[in-house]
Amino acid sequence: MKKLLSVFFATILFALSSQLRAESADESLLIGPGDMLHVQVFDTPELDQSVRVTDAGEIHLLLGPTVRVANLTPSQAALQVRQSFIAGKYMVNPRISIVVEQYATENVSILGQVKAPGSYPIGTPRSIVDVLALAGGLNDAADRHITIERRSDPSQRVTYFVSNSSDQALNDSIRVYPGDTIVVPKAGIVYVMGDVGRPGGYLINSNDSKMTILQAVTMAGGTNKTSSAAHTRLMRKTGSGYEEVDVQLKDMQKGKQADMAAQPDDIIYVPFSYMRNIVVNSSAILAAAGTAAVYTF
Repeated sequence: MKKLLSVFFATILFALSSQLRAESADESLLIGPGDMLHVQVFDTPELDQSVRVTDAGEIHLLLGPTVRVANLTPSQAALQVRQSFIAGKYMVNPRISIVVEQYATENVSILGQVKAPGSYPIGTPRSIVDVLALAGGLNDAADRHITIERRSDPSQRVTYFVSNSSDQALNDSIRVYPGDTIVVPKAGIVYVMGDVGRPGGYLINSNDSKMTILQAVTMAGGTNKTSSAAHTRLMRKTGSGYEEVDVQLKDMQKGKQADMAAQPDDIIYVPFSYMRNIVVNSSAILAAAGTAAVYTF
């Protein structure tokens, strides 16, 4: 019986320690001056208290010395308090829990392609969906892959994909903390020029943030009857300029050849038919793309 009880309690302790490690790993915002902490001393409720972190980064407890907790996670701060109790011989084996009741109000910066870029005050962690709503949401030119820089560690950058699917956007939502910075880049553009229905630039901002050659041409109103689709050219940007590739657009349209993935800054040029006798060189195509209208759909 004793052996069974030992195994039982060992299993419980292991589960609790695993949970504590998981919670500790999930803590990404460090305690700072002005934060309100709830300090709980298990089995000694009279020592429980809510205390605000001073400008010096310390907390003054009902029992024991002043403890410095700034730049620590809540679990690390709890360990500091525990060690101070033991070192001061106030308690032999205290169990301490610290929870942040309220973070000091700090601004979250939202930059880039949102309707109202700026700095917004938040006092507690909030979902990325809520925070983007503060800035009016994404604008039509936004790339859906956004970057979050953590205040606690500027080298830590998290990427979040803003899905058009409400369920996916909410299910995959991550937390934004006071002091974080959100950057919403501009979506890539694919230019479709030449003998098409609506020449111009088209943003790669669909739900999956991808586009193919056929999709781009379709968005541009398709090829005109006077075009020479079989001689379509793709100009793709490289480190040293643009390289030109022949595209069998006519075969793609007929399903005889696989569609190709487009990349940001690609220029697809559908030439005019020989009967119209219009010859356009690469320089003219680049110049035309540089002044082309950009469409969001």
